[in-house]
Amino acid sequence: MSRVLEIVVHARNTGLSEGDRAEAEQRFSHAARVFDQAVDQIDVEIAEAASPRQSDDRFRVEVTAAVAGRVVRIEASAGSITSALDDASQRLTRQLRRLKERLIDRNRRVEESIPDERPDETEEIVRVKQFVMKPMTIEEAVLQMDMLGHSFFFFYNADTDRHSVLYERRDGRLGLIEPS
Repeated sequence: MSRVLEIVVHARNTGLSEGDRAEAEQRFSHAARVFDQAVDQIDVEIAEAASPRQSDDRFRVEVTAAVAGRVVRIEASAGSITSALDDASQRLTRQLRRLKERLIDRNRRVEESIPDERPDETEEIVRVKQFVMKPMTIEEAVLQMDMLGHSFFFFYNADTDRHSVLYERRDGRLGLIEPS
């Protein structure tokens, strides 16, 4: 039974023609072929900068893809929707290839039972922190994150009784990650 790839394209602060929507769907369905049937959903958000001064990076494309139980996220900016879509689809293709190669390499290592002499530097854990988490509200977590000067903060949300991550987005606003 083959999976059906779902591509959701939406716009923020801009109009999106059917041609642009079709082009986005075509580009990202092509990029998803790297992973055969393992890509479940791709969410594409196209946003236009409110400031006319940002003409070189007027359009921003954010892509989030659910791939083989993982989430891949990329961003691209350009002066036109077509250029931003092109850059984003190329970046997504590269990310998917990299993820696929890593998964294949890990599977080969497990199958061959060859211990890894030295892990990749990007995967090496260089520090472990442990701390007591007291329940706090989102407002308290925002204050704590500001006081620490961090761009993210992991906390136990008193309102939902779950662990959550508060983070600062590139646009300066805050985001919240919660388990489903």
